[in-house]
Amino acid sequence: MSSRNERFYIVTYDIADPKRWRRVFKTLEAYGEWLQLSVFQCRLTARRRAALAMRLDREIKPSEDHVLILDIGPATEVDLRIESLGKSFQAIDREARVI
Repeated sequence: MSSRNERFYIVTYDIADPKRWRRVFKTLEAYGEWLQLSVFQCRLTARRRAALAMRLDREIKPSEDHVLILDIGPATEVDLRIESLGKSFQAIDREARVI
């Protein structure tokens, strides 16, 4: 699938249970790059975004946990304007991933 079909997402989460938190973290590692505590950046096609949401929905407990998937826009057209204080920030590059 072409990179022009990918969109850039920020995924952030607040998980109440440590075991569920680890499962959510491992799930997100398969789809994107870890930025900082409970925040990932992802470049995803519509199909992979739906698969990610489905997997996360299976891992969380809706009455206790919260996941936000923020659609920033088309991955090839997004002009990220990020101010990073402290550790450096590097936007995720398009690359093949095996899940």
